[in-house]
Amino acid sequence: MATINTLARPYAKAAFEFASAAKQTDAWSNMLALSAAFVESPEVIAQLHNPALTHDRKAGVLVQLCAESIDESFRNFVVALGENDRLELLPTVRDQFELLKAEAERSIEVEVETAHELSAEQLQTLAAALSKRLDRTVQPTPIVNPALIGGLIIRAGDLVIDGSVRGKLNQLAEALKS
Repeated sequence: MATINTLARPYAKAAFEFASAAKQTDAWSNMLALSAAFVESPEVIAQLHNPALTHDRKAGVLVQLCAESIDESFRNFVVALGENDRLELLPTVRDQFELLKAEAERSIEVEVETAHELSAEQLQTLAAALSKRLDRTVQPTPIVNPALIGGLIIRAGDLVIDGSVRGKLNQLAEALKS
């Protein structure tokens, strides 16, 4: 069975290609975020699982909820998802769209997990160093985790850099076991 990411990928790619060609990636990003938030709400989930509603009606409900914040092309996109019984993919489509957008803009969101809060200057210095290493504009998101003891863990997409004291202790323990 295909995974949800595999099912969502062609929709995200088509949405991104359309939005890029129309120079509306930010607008589509916002419309995807709004529609995905609705799809994740318990009330809409109940409607999407209601067997009494047709696929067209389910899409109509979502379009009606978002009506004031979406344009005609996005409405058509939602209708196409509904016709193919894929409305539940919207949160994953949104996530994949954002990855494609970040790739095109040469930017990346980076989680910086530290034992103690970083100053704005430290965060800026770290972002500058990561920008050089990753050859992208880095948007750091600081996370404080006292369990790290000291140091930091950086997560940028698939890349994880563990420079924490906890991580070093774990590596040492593994080395001693072998």
